Amino acid sequence: MSSSYHQFCPVAKAMELLDERWTMLIVRELVTGSQHFNELRRGVPRMSPTLLSKRLHQLTRAGIVDRHDNSGGVRYVLTAAGRELYPVVEALGAWGIRWIGEIGEEDLDPKLLLWDMHRNIDHQAVPKERTVISFSFPDVLPPARYWWLVITPEDADVCDADPGYPVSITITATLLNMTRIWRGDLSWPDALHAAAVTIDGPAQLRRAVPQWFTLSAFAAVDRPDNRQGRRPG
Repeated sequence: MSSSYHQFCPVAKAMELLDERWTMLIVRELVTGSQHFNELRRGVPRMSPTLLSKRLHQLTRAGIVDRHDNSGGVRYVLTAAGRELYPVVEALGAWGIRWIGEIGEEDLDPKLLLWDMHRNIDHQAVPKERTVISFSFPDVLPPARYWWLVITPEDADVCDADPGYPVSITITATLLNMTRIWRGDLSWPDALHAAAVTIDGPAQLRRAVPQWFTLSAFAAVDRPDNRQGRRPG
């Protein structure tokens, strides 16, 4: 745990736990449903496994997370105290997308983008048979240029190598434009009209693709007209 602020203020006491690097992002992943270590790693792909283990131990010791060992492996589950952080994560995300507009190249990560997309699929809208979406990011160097989402009626998987199934749809866009669509900064219709993204495949599937995804939880947040699009500081 980080050093004490030596203040009785409950904000200070909360931040003694939560302001350590990566901690709130781990909470974000737990809030969005990740429970297994490898799932958490995919949500924080630039965090070392050793540090992730350390932070999970701290959160467990603080009563934010319960660790469950069973035949399905170790699961990390939010306690009642941890679940109360849901509106905190939601408020931080809404504030960030409303007031911090700019994202730079260093913020882009195809692995994280596809991981977030795979858990925001409307399975009622996707065809009932296996559906494979191939993503091509021309601005990304191999081997991270090509990705696949394999969607079944009740599940989805992210692949960084060709899974070997017939591709239903191919989406081509820069990583920045695909991320902007996902965040709600750029709508699917506007992106398609401006050729910021192209969708190849049967016409019926091409038209349906935008309805397959529910987008980021923060995509619908209103952006003020006077937002400067700069990071504070």
